[in-house]
Parts: sequence; structure tokens; C-alpha cells
Amino acid sequence: MAVYLDHNASTPLDPRVLEAMAPFLRGPYGNPSSAHRHGRAARDAIETARAQMAALVTADPGEVIFTSGGTEANNFAVKGVAAKQQHGRLLYSAIEHPSVLEPLQALARQGRAVETIAVDAEGRVDEAAFQQQLRRSKVALVSCMVANNETGVIQNTTRLAMLARAAGAVFHADAVQALGKIPLDFAASGAQLLSVSSHKIYGPKGAGALIADRALELEPLLHGGGQERGLRGGTENVAAIAGFGAAAELAGQELDRRKTHTRHLRERLETALMRIPGIRIFSAGAIRLPNTVQFAVPSIHSATLLGLLDKKGFAVSSGSACASGSDQASHVLLAMGVPQDVALCAIRVSVGKDNTQNEVDQFVETLCTLMAGLGVTLPSVALS
Repeated sequence: MAVYLDHNASTPLDPRVLEAMAPFLRGPYGNPSSAHRHGRAARDAIETARAQMAALVTADPGEVIFTSGGTEANNFAVKGVAAKQQHGRLLYSAIEHPSVLEPLQALARQGRAVETIAVDAEGRVDEAAFQQQLRRSKVALVSCMVANNETGVIQNTTRLAMLARAAGAVFHADAVQALGKIPLDFAASGAQLLSVSSHKIYGPKGAGALIADRALELEPLLHGGGQERGLRGGTENVAAIAGFGAAAELAGQELDRRKTHTRHLRERLETALMRIPGIRIFSAGAIRLPNTVQFAVPSIHSATLLGLLDKKGFAVSSGSACASGSDQASHVLLAMGVPQDVALCAIRVSVGKDNTQNEVDQFVETLCTLMAGLGVTLPSVALS
């Protein structure tokens, strides 16, 4: 038995996406920048994908800049704005992904003023504190994720973007986890930059995009070519981009069905977890992604439980895949005021479009068995 419950880390490649990629893995093999027929065929595939991606997030195709993934898109947004706006503070929420945190930390080491925006106990941005930060002095950039990859908490980024822009700041939203799970409308969001990634929506790894307002000046992260409006040098990964486009189109067509299905599974899982004494579900009072639940099992380190679950055939995580292997507690949970000893016991389950109710039930039963084996006394947990 193998049950995959780690879709926020990565999703399996949809067979329909692989089918869309296949022609570009075999050919046409031309460089998309070449003028001959082989190059034109590759270019056509990229422009089709650009239109498919734009449709999913309600953007203009000309605003889509393809990258190698969400990490590059986030780095491009942060460094691209900071390079063009030499003055002003750089603000980010305390729960951002490492691909936002670390570029900002690098800029701080270079002398830029970088500040954290606090969150409340549910993981939501503290709006009152944020407004006070905006009033103090010039702000160049505000970066805040649409939905957190660990807790699933959804921020009111439209409201935050309005406040940031009223203060003269550029607003960047990391939508890597939100894409394909909830509706996104770049045109109406107020954000000037939006990061997305292919492998979170059943597309291939190695493709992502930064959706960028054409009026915004950005310094390229990669120089050396005129690709992507001259903002991202390098010959494009045609097969991966074609797959990203196909995955985006499917995500748009199936969004409502996927949301309903994963929400049902998440609610079933949480109902069962709440019957287990001592289990703590994080951000239970906040609006969250339909597929995500993060919880702590009392007194059992997440590394211990993850290993045992893996041996039983269940793939889950403790939080961000980009921080895996670390013995440190989640910075997201710590920012929410969760005690370190509790944060070190965190487990994240993120279901996908192909998971079943039976798999969720098997997970809960296995979890209870393992907890009992580790000395935790449990009552019978009814699943229906």
C-alpha cells in the first residue's frame, strides 16, 4: 500500500499533461528564438502555454514571464524590485516561504532595511501592525503569500495590496500554493507581481512563472538573452512550459470539482483528528486551502512519526519540503506563537484530486495504531 498525502510539496504528473508534453520531448527541437519552422513551432507552443497560464489567473498573456519554478519567480520578484528601487524598506510576512525569506535576508546583509510583518495566532497578517509599519517611512516592496504552504491559511492579499500600494509600495504575492486550489484574479487583486509553479498543479517540475504588471520596472535576475520580454535570459524549456500550460488549462476546467473533493477529504480527516485527545490542529479558526491540514501529535517528534508513517506506506510531511531535513521547528508555527516543543511535533497532510475517502480513513487508523505503539492511550476513533 502506498498513499500519497503530500501534494503541497509536489503533485504527480497528470497523464494528460504528459501527453501534451510528449511531442516536444521528441520534437520539434528548434530553438524558440530561431526564425525557421522548427523554431516557430517551439515558439507557438510557448505562446499557447502563456495564454493558458494567463487564463487561469485572469491576467494578460503579455504579463506572464516563464521561469524555472516558484523559487526563481520569488527571487526575481524580490531582487528585481529591490534593484530598481534603491530606497525604501522591504517588508515580508513572518510566514513566507524560504524562497522569499532568504533573498530578503541576502539583501539585508547588503545593507537594505528589511522588516517582518507579524501574524496572529491563526497565521493571519496583523493588519493593524502592518498599517503602522507602512506609515513610518518609505516602503519599496511588500511580499505576502496568498496561501501558506504549511497551515493552508489564506491571506486577504487584495486588502493588503490596497494598503501597500496606497503607501507607494510594490506588492508581490506568492501564489505557488494557491494556484489550482482557489480562484486567482491577478487583474483584480491589486498585486503587481504574482509567483506560480507548475509542479503544484499536476504539471512538470522545472517550470514556473512570474506574473508581472507591464508598468512595473524589474531588473532581470538572469541576463544573457532577449527571452521573456528581455527579463529572463535563457533558452526556454519548451516541453516543461507546454506541460505547465496544459496543467493550467486543466486546473481551470476542474477547479470547482477539485475544491469540493479535497475539502470533503480534509473535513473528514479533521473530524477524526479532533476526536483524538491531545491532537492540535493549527489555524483551525482561519480560512484555509481546501486540501491542507497541519496538526501536532503530543509528545511525538514529527521526524519519528514521519518515519513510521512512511514505513506504513503514507507520504506526509512536517511542513515545507524546502526545509526538510532540518531539526528546527517551523518558522511559520513559531511566528504564530506555537511553543517550540509543540511545533517540533507538527505533521502536514495535503490531499490531492485523486485521493480517496478510504485512504484518509486508512491514514487515521494507522496514525492511531502508531500513537498507541508509542505509548499514547487512545479511545476508539469513529470515522463516519
